[in-house]
Amino acid sequence: MYQDETLSCVDCSRQFTFSAGEQEFFAMKGFQNKPNRCPDCRAARKASQGGGGGRGGFGGGAGGAQREKFRATCSQCGGVAEVPFQPRGDKPVYCRDCFASRPSYR
Repeated sequence: MYQDETLSCVDCSRQFTFSAGEQEFFAMKGFQNKPNRCPDCRAARKASQGGGGGRGGFGGGAGGAQREKFRATCSQCGGVAEVPFQPRGDKPVYCRDCFASRPSYR
């Protein structure tokens, strides 16, 4: 379904691979944009912002705003799945238990 893709970093202009696994992860998280920076430049930017809590980072956790949850039907068991993204209907959505039991995510 996904294939490795070569992207160009906006900071250093080096090419880097946006792997099929990363693309699937981005889709499962509801991210709609591809990464703009290579892993090295992402790490450097995160370090310069004090851990990634800045604009566009993946911060959150304790003290952060509670993320909105959306209800969907689990594609595997048919139960209720609460997910942190708005399901579009073109990809499977799994409840917590079914997602954890998938062999590719262990």
